[in-house]
Amino acid sequence: MIHYLSSSDWRVSQGLLRTALAGGAKPANLLPRSKSRISPPLMPPVTKTLRDARSLAEAGLIPPERLPALEAVAARYAVAITPAMAALIDPANANDPIARQFVPSPEELVASPGEDGDPIGDVIHSPVDGIVHRYPDRVLLKPTHTCAVYCRFCFRREMVGPEGLLNLTPAQLDAALAYIAGRPEIWEVIVTGGDPFVLSPRRLAELMDRLEAIPHVRIVRFHTRVPAVEPSLVTDDLVGALKRTTKTVYVALHANHVRELTPAARAACARIIDAGIPMLSQTVLLRGVNDDPMALAELMRAFVETRIRPYYLHHGDHAPGTAHLRTTLAEGQAIMKALRGAVSGLAQPTYVLDIPGGHGKVPVGPNYLAEGAVEDPNGAVRPYPPTA
Repeated sequence: MIHYLSSSDWRVSQGLLRTALAGGAKPANLLPRSKSRISPPLMPPVTKTLRDARSLAEAGLIPPERLPALEAVAARYAVAITPAMAALIDPANANDPIARQFVPSPEELVASPGEDGDPIGDVIHSPVDGIVHRYPDRVLLKPTHTCAVYCRFCFRREMVGPEGLLNLTPAQLDAALAYIAGRPEIWEVIVTGGDPFVLSPRRLAELMDRLEAIPHVRIVRFHTRVPAVEPSLVTDDLVGALKRTTKTVYVALHANHVRELTPAARAACARIIDAGIPMLSQTVLLRGVNDDPMALAELMRAFVETRIRPYYLHHGDHAPGTAHLRTTLAEGQAIMKALRGAVSGLAQPTYVLDIPGGHGKVPVGPNYLAEGAVEDPNGAVRPYPPTA
């Protein structure tokens, strides 16, 4: 049996989505939270990264009466909001999609069933410090556990930040690279963390020099938020550190709302892409941030316009204190179904779930097939193979 949204509400919503994306009037009843064109009110500019609840209050991002509750959250989980992201937050909007990603919430101290400090099983797949080897032909390499910003939904929130795991020591990095060098089945190294782009261009160049010396590694992929959240770090020196003649390098940008792709962010991405380094996107499906078809469509179209290929839409992981930001799988499938046919195939990410416990990543998008039938993008069921 095909599982599809057969209600008139779904049909109306998809039709309205198509109208809106084609340039018609934006339907208020479809997309109440898509606020990509709303600018926050003028505030004194933030000139340095905000790293505690008191700094958020002083910057006007939270009201003073919330300070005690949020100090308790910040004592448990790291806080960092760069000036670029602080400038996007509208403190008058209780549902601001940028604030929901970076401003701490008391709900983070509420534990929910099934949550785990290592929800996707990094530790059980870590043969040496700094390496996660979950799949045969690729490994994660985590040289740092520092980030430019700390996301409130991070699946590594127990590992990152000042109180988390430290950066790899020279000896630990030597051991991690020796592990890679000793296993010819490793075709791709995914440099993550933390955020590797917080490392200096010199350290990135040294890392790339050492990876370049491993013949069987053909692909090096960097996962980062920096081009969006701190675009000034994407300098010519950083881009030059990534370029190599014997390796193919990719950069995967994590962004969750179209407002993150500011002119400065798009310029930072252009510096990477113009150097011959292709970019991919990673997005987490988040309640109150991008969990409606228009918000996600706007983001994916913006990626494509920035020459970034939409890659993964991640279902939220069961990290501690993140239940208020998670959707259900059914909600995610409904959003993906609304995008199909209404939005260009170039702007369609793959909706994936990291199976809790370290069992790997699988696609969990909507199903269109059943025995003898297929569902079309409008929700109608058609016979397949076609009958005479």
